[in-house]
Amino acid sequence: MTTFDDRESAFENKFAHDEEMNFKAEARCNKLLGLWAAELLGKSGDEADEYAKTVVIADFEEAGHEDVVRKVVADLEGKITSDEIRSKRAELLVIAKEQIMQEL
Repeated sequence: MTTFDDRESAFENKFAHDEEMNFKAEARCNKLLGLWAAELLGKSGDEADEYAKTVVIADFEEAGHEDVVRKVVADLEGKITSDEIRSKRAELLVIAKEQIMQEL
């Protein structure tokens, strides 16, 4: 194997690792968003956890996170705007990434 092949393999492995970490961080962020929204809906305990799972699953509808934003906006029925949810999600993504890094 040449040095070029070794470097190519290393870059591919790093890319795969980074994508996996991003996926985990996005899923964790959606869970945190779901728990936050559940609290606004008056849910707690197992009921809040189940709701958070529905938020995580909503992210598989389409690329990006707008499907999650739409779900939470609809569930909160005008209690909060989509911009506020996007802002909260951005805040929670930082926390999710920190949590993932601490688990490594």
